[in-house]
Amino acid sequence: MPHAAQPFEFLRPRLREGLVIPSRRNFLKASMAGLGGLSLPGLLASEARAAPGKASGKSVILLWMAGGPSHIDTLDPKPGRPVENRGPFGVIRTRLPGVQVCEHLPLLAAGLDRFSIVRSLDARGSNHEPNTVFQTGNVLAEARTNPQSVHYPAIGAHVSNLHGPNHPLMPAYAAFMKSRSHLAFGGYLGKGHDPFLANAAASLPVYDSVGKDLGQLSQPALFQLPANLSHERLADRHDLTNRLNALRRQVEPAAAGLDTHTRQALELLTGRRMQQALDLHQEPIATRDRYGKHLWCQQALLARRMVEAGVSFITLDLSYHTASGTWDTHGDNIPPYGGIEKGLKPLLPLFDHLITTLVDDLSQRGLLDQVLVVALGEFGRSPRIGTQDSTDGRDHWPIVASMLLAGGGLKHGQVIGSTDPDGGQIATRPVFAADLAATLYRHLGVPLDAEYIDGTGRPVPIVYNGSPIHELF
Repeated sequence: MPHAAQPFEFLRPRLREGLVIPSRRNFLKASMAGLGGLSLPGLLASEARAAPGKASGKSVILLWMAGGPSHIDTLDPKPGRPVENRGPFGVIRTRLPGVQVCEHLPLLAAGLDRFSIVRSLDARGSNHEPNTVFQTGNVLAEARTNPQSVHYPAIGAHVSNLHGPNHPLMPAYAAFMKSRSHLAFGGYLGKGHDPFLANAAASLPVYDSVGKDLGQLSQPALFQLPANLSHERLADRHDLTNRLNALRRQVEPAAAGLDTHTRQALELLTGRRMQQALDLHQEPIATRDRYGKHLWCQQALLARRMVEAGVSFITLDLSYHTASGTWDTHGDNIPPYGGIEKGLKPLLPLFDHLITTLVDDLSQRGLLDQVLVVALGEFGRSPRIGTQDSTDGRDHWPIVASMLLAGGGLKHGQVIGSTDPDGGQIATRPVFAADLAATLYRHLGVPLDAEYIDGTGRPVPIVYNGSPIHELF
């Protein structure tokens, strides 16, 4: 005779799975699946266990200039050199006496006392696709020479692991990604420390690979629930989970903490805090107009909203195309890159507006001492113009690059390091990828002597042969 229906039949309490020790825990095992069968509560719980450090309230916005911007045609001009070295652009005086930058960066020039330029960034070993050396702070993280490089965790992943978010319902590490090859990920730390891909959760302008606005808006899909799972049904499942957890707490006190992570998962999935942060309509029209309608500028505004909401580390992938990157200006006859005149020149007023508007906005909102803004790419460009048979392109130059920093409560209004007369070699004060990582960790309060475990079980320092850039502190 068939047995009578049981109230928890749908949980299959009689089914043994794996190694089972008969106990009342078997009766409750289905509730361990969490909210709606999702793994997010478990990921949140794992992240909470892995991040014992206390969030500092500080954050980083990394403007990643994918492709490698020309240092000579931006922040380290050589106006007295022959045109084949100095390039087609003129220079402009800045707020700092004796310091010049490219003529197409007038807003930066006028406010350079709030910035620091590093002109001696040693980019040897750095490459792109993937762009991981500077984003991990580890010169060994170069995929073309080291197959293990993909496993080295991003700086943002270490921040996720050792610092955590500045609000418990937000991710610690987030990014606006154009191509996976433009970012570093969780690596040995696990997928739980990969970046939250904000571009999949925000409605943003759509551009083609050469930077043309297509007049469309992307449709955020990340927070959309399956067609058969409404917000109401999700709430019902949450209510059921609460009831099961209450029952379990009576017999298994050690599992009481699951409620916190389930609530965090529900908060993320139903879109309250993160969706509000990624909704530009929540921002005053005047502020939106100030940033402008360009994709990168709207991402910068969203990054400011995200750090306010509690994200600790945000990377903006400033590229239109998914290959090596829009700043990879090899020459006019090598589309979609362009050369210095036709490829780089249109980017400079845009970047000038983006970074100065972001810094102004952070300052006016009282956030600039908390938020460190950093802009760089994977290397500089060759001292001689017209490479690869182009009319005005520059080739990769992993010997030296320039970097721009602002905010973070650091000492600014200075130029750190220098290059030789043609910009081809570092002349003074080399700064390495590990030094950048150490600088970001010190700003965030992450211990510089922290370690992680690689695939062989060996402890590895998060700062590999580097130290903070002392001039900034």
